[in-house]
Amino acid sequence: MRSVNFLTGVVAAAGLVLATVSNPTIAGSKPGYSFGKPISQSDLSAWDIDISTSDGVGLPAGSGTVAQGKELFGKSCAGCHGEGAAGGPQFGKMYGSFESMKTSKRKLNPGSMYPYAPILFDYVRRAMPMNYPQSLTNDEVYALTAYIYNLNGLVEDGATLDAKSLTAIKMPNRNAFIVDDRPDAAATRCMQDCKSL
Repeated sequence: MRSVNFLTGVVAAAGLVLATVSNPTIAGSKPGYSFGKPISQSDLSAWDIDISTSDGVGLPAGSGTVAQGKELFGKSCAGCHGEGAAGGPQFGKMYGSFESMKTSKRKLNPGSMYPYAPILFDYVRRAMPMNYPQSLTNDEVYALTAYIYNLNGLVEDGATLDAKSLTAIKMPNRNAFIVDDRPDAAATRCMQDCKSL
């Protein structure tokens, strides 16, 4: 019985050696699967939607009107933000006093709480609608931005926003913000020879 078990072990070991030699994946010469492919510039650009909000660099081509934004808002945004952006079940009023930045009871809305106009475009494009973010076209985002800034008195009723006109809007509380220059709030990361704080 012992010789049968020994013989079975030798045959099994020989089979494993033969399988390893004849299969390059097992032998380690080349994996039998791929780790992906190099990313193309067009694939990367779909993810690279960064906007420099102070100067509008990175704003995409496209445009939208206040009227288009009003119609789209009624269909896609009013469920959370209320009719006419007057406040809804999820969020408060999207327009109001700019002077509230000077009081302890600030009214946070896109017209008062942003130092630069492109911030609203950037936020809407990235995060709205909440149940399907990044589903809006650039034209739709420009239109919604135009409508919301119209409600805030920052653009005229017949306005059309695009990258150039959006960047030209001077926000009323632009100078009410201070730069956070604390060392621990810096946006740079030290990787070597770092100073201790």
